[in-house]
Amino acid sequence: MNVQPPPAYPDYDVLAKRNSPSWDHATRLVVDARLGTPDEPAWCDPAQWRTLRALCATVVPQPGGRAPVPLAALVDRKIARGRGDGYRNAKLPPMQQAWRIALAALDEECRSRHGAAFADVGEPARIALLQAMERGALMDDVWQGMPAALFFTQHVLHDICTTYYAHPIAWSEIGFGGPANPRGYVRMNFNRRDPWEAAEARPGDEARAARKNRHAR
Repeated sequence: MNVQPPPAYPDYDVLAKRNSPSWDHATRLVVDARLGTPDEPAWCDPAQWRTLRALCATVVPQPGGRAPVPLAALVDRKIARGRGDGYRNAKLPPMQQAWRIALAALDEECRSRHGAAFADVGEPARIALLQAMERGALMDDVWQGMPAALFFTQHVLHDICTTYYAHPIAWSEIGFGGPANPRGYVRMNFNRRDPWEAAEARPGDEARAARKNRHAR
């Protein structure tokens, strides 16, 4: 049984800032759009959607006890927009083509090893396959010459992890207050926090951190 570690920022809820001076109208619009993303595909076909959901769940297992981030849906929308981050390794095709190849390749590689699609095998098998991808050990023709290891670093890790931590639900986990607009920061020295920032819990100091976090606005 997996035991969840205690929260680093107990009782901190970044959404409590919604109507405070920490956020302005533009920030609230962005936050509301992310919170309102339905957990359904905009780009993936049904087979790709199953694979993407399993991939996201393997790369970023989400804790229980709170609403999950609709991670696969958010990654799917990033792919649907087809806009990268302003750069692309020349060895990789454009984003939509790269993801289309990789999702199909993951299923094919998994079937060749386990006789089942990526979404239908257990977590140990999925992790082993991703570790092989990271090492560059997946070189089946189904990859169409696209380097699997490069796709892993440039898209599997980058797209999935940055998308997860761009969601407000994940912000509370890491004590992030969202865009520092319009309030900004005042106490800029090391190990100083403004009253509207989250307080990290130290061992034996959880209650004090929780009290501060209940008032962080």
